[in-house]
Amino acid sequence: MVSRVIPVDPFDLVIFGGTGDLARRKILPGLFRRFCSGQMPGEATIVGAARSEMDDDSYRTFVREAIVEFGGGRHCEDGTLDEFLKHIGYVTIDARGTGGWDDLAGRMRDGIVRAFYFSVAPALFGDIAERLHNYGLATPESRIVVEKPFGKNLETARALNKTLAQHFDETQIYRIDHYLGKETVQNLMAVRFGNMLFEPLWNSQYVDHIQITVAETVGVGGRGGYYDTSGAMRDMVQNHLMQLLCLIAMEPPARFEPDAVRDEKLKVIRALEPVDYHHIVRGQYGATDTQPGYRDHVENPRSTTESFVALKCHISNWRWAGTPFYLRTGKRLKSRSSEIVVVFKDTPHSIFEEDAGRHRNVLAIQLQPNEGITLGVTIKEPGPGGMRLIDVPLDMTFADALGPEAEEVPDAYERLIMDVIRGNQTLFMRGDEVEAAWAWTDPIIEGWTRRGEVPKPYDSGSTGPDDALMLMHRDGRKWREIRS
Repeated sequence: MVSRVIPVDPFDLVIFGGTGDLARRKILPGLFRRFCSGQMPGEATIVGAARSEMDDDSYRTFVREAIVEFGGGRHCEDGTLDEFLKHIGYVTIDARGTGGWDDLAGRMRDGIVRAFYFSVAPALFGDIAERLHNYGLATPESRIVVEKPFGKNLETARALNKTLAQHFDETQIYRIDHYLGKETVQNLMAVRFGNMLFEPLWNSQYVDHIQITVAETVGVGGRGGYYDTSGAMRDMVQNHLMQLLCLIAMEPPARFEPDAVRDEKLKVIRALEPVDYHHIVRGQYGATDTQPGYRDHVENPRSTTESFVALKCHISNWRWAGTPFYLRTGKRLKSRSSEIVVVFKDTPHSIFEEDAGRHRNVLAIQLQPNEGITLGVTIKEPGPGGMRLIDVPLDMTFADALGPEAEEVPDAYERLIMDVIRGNQTLFMRGDEVEAAWAWTDPIIEGWTRRGEVPKPYDSGSTGPDDALMLMHRDGRKWREIRS
């Protein structure tokens, strides 16, 4: 199989927060890989913008070091990296003042796409958007890329959307969620809408339940200050898990076009029922002999912020009436794994003896670390001695099915940045989506705040609090094992 790389048009890309961690780890190495693949045109320009005092040469040194450390080291020896660095520039800028803006404006070219990546704190979004407008940097071909968090609740999300809308049209605003750029997430739409095999079965008549798990082995680390005012519900459920839920549950769009897809996702969010507090479990990881616990990390011995959430929700529409969706996410769990699991119902009648066992078809979509899709199928166990049934996977792990080229699948940020340049908003959230997600999330957070609930402790390296297991056990179900 030969993958097809389609170059994008020439562009100017400005990375506000160009010396930050996200730029160093993801954005700059991703752009380099797109350059190496031939997708980034030779006329493209990338400008880092931040408070640090640097000139072009010192920033190029910074970029070189970032790519060597996080870019896999490919193409660094044959001169490609040196060629890429010729496209790099830097402006020292004051996001809330006047310094550097005239310099930045002088570097922009007319008649091509301008993209401005806001890799900064949300508090600076409005200031930067205003200055882009005031200094004439915003053109009809301009796009802005906004990193989460998109507000902290419905009120702040509305305020942020209103601020951005004062200077940019909704068609120019790209709210980025890197989960939507993952190859398997997009393959989820291909599996659903490109195969007659699945779509007729994709409803409450045939699906028993759906699980969505995003498990991390790391703690909050250096994000303690931010995380303790956010928690897993705001940091993960309201955006990442919500988007995965929308893609798994939405109706087929009329066309694979940005607004058609996002219209269907919005319908899912608006159809979510309020969650009963008995169907929510919050947890907080404890300390081990060698590692501090959550409260130590955030330096708050009385913190009631959750590092783990599990919940059961329902979607009130004809397709999914009565089918539960189980969501869970947490830090310091046993393995790093993001997975969507569709568990189909039992056959209506089994012709086999009871000792043949109970078997179900399970479609598992693994998002990380090993992207791929498996479908569990029931077959006869080989050998004599009667009809013994076992489950075997039909496996499409990308690394196995696609060979070495699977290793060349673009990182999520690479794909999404190229979509920004193309002007394709399909994999980006619209403002009304963000507000609808907060409208569903806010009552959950307000409810446990009002009740004064304290998260359940759980051991680091476990699967979370025991109450999360009971959430499924009460329904006669169980979580799929968290596996790496």
